[in-house]
Amino acid sequence: MRFARRFPVLEYLLRRERIALCIILALVTALCWLWIVVMARDMYGPMTGAAAWMMVSAWNGTHLLLLWSMWAVMMTAMMLPSAAPALLLYLGAARTQDPASAATTRVYALAGGYLLVWAAFSIGATLLQWLLATRGLLTPMMEPANPALGAGLLGLAGLYQLTPLKQACLRACRSPLSFLMANTRPGGIGAFRLGITHGSYCLGCCWALMLLLFAGGVMSLPVILALTAWVLVEKLLPLGERSAQVSGVLLLATAAWLLLR
Repeated sequence: MRFARRFPVLEYLLRRERIALCIILALVTALCWLWIVVMARDMYGPMTGAAAWMMVSAWNGTHLLLLWSMWAVMMTAMMLPSAAPALLLYLGAARTQDPASAATTRVYALAGGYLLVWAAFSIGATLLQWLLATRGLLTPMMEPANPALGAGLLGLAGLYQLTPLKQACLRACRSPLSFLMANTRPGGIGAFRLGITHGSYCLGCCWALMLLLFAGGVMSLPVILALTAWVLVEKLLPLGERSAQVSGVLLLATAAWLLLR
C-alpha cells in the first residue's frame, strides 16, 4: 500500500473493490482475446508464429499441453464475461458480511472455481480434438474433414438446446441472485465450491455450443465471436431463454441442409 499511496488514483481503485474487480475482469478477458486474435491470424496466415506448433503432426505431451492451454484461454475469453454479473453480485453480498479484504478474497475464489470447471472442460475438448484429428475427421486447419461431422455436431447442439436440462441450467445462469442466495456458503473454500457449482451450471448450459467450434473451425475468429455473442444473448438478454429454443431449431435445420445438399 505504500506504493499505492504515491499514486492517488491507484489507491482509490484498490480501495474500491467493485471497480478493481471490473478492471481485472476486463484485463483478463482482453488479454485472452488478444491471444486468440494472434493465434487465429497466424493460423489462417503464414503459420510461422503463435500457431506454428499446431502444424506438428506428433501428438506428444507438449503438443497436448499447448492444445489444452489454447482451449483454456479460449474458454476464459468466451465465458468469463457472462459470469461477471454473478461475481459482482457476490462481491456486494460478501462486503456486507466480511471485511473488504476477506470479501475480495472470496470473490476471486469464486472466479477460480468457475474457471476451474472450464479448464476441466478444456481437457475433454483437447482429447476430443486429438481423437478426431488422429482419425482423419479434422483437417490440419482444425476444420471438419467432411460435411457429415459438421452436420452431426450441429444436430447434437441443436437437440441439446431443446432439452429440459439446457433450460434448467440456463435459468440458473440467468438468475445469479437467486442462485447465490440458495447456494452461498461461508469462507473462501465455500466461495470456491460455489464457483465450481456455478461453473457446472454454466457448463451444462453451454457445452454443446462450444462443440460448434469443431463444426466451424476451432480457431475461426468469426465462429468464436459469434458463439461468445450468443452465450451473452442467452444469459443476459430478456428473451435469452426463448432464444435458446430458436437457435436449437435453426441448428437442426442447418444440420439437415448440410446432409441433404
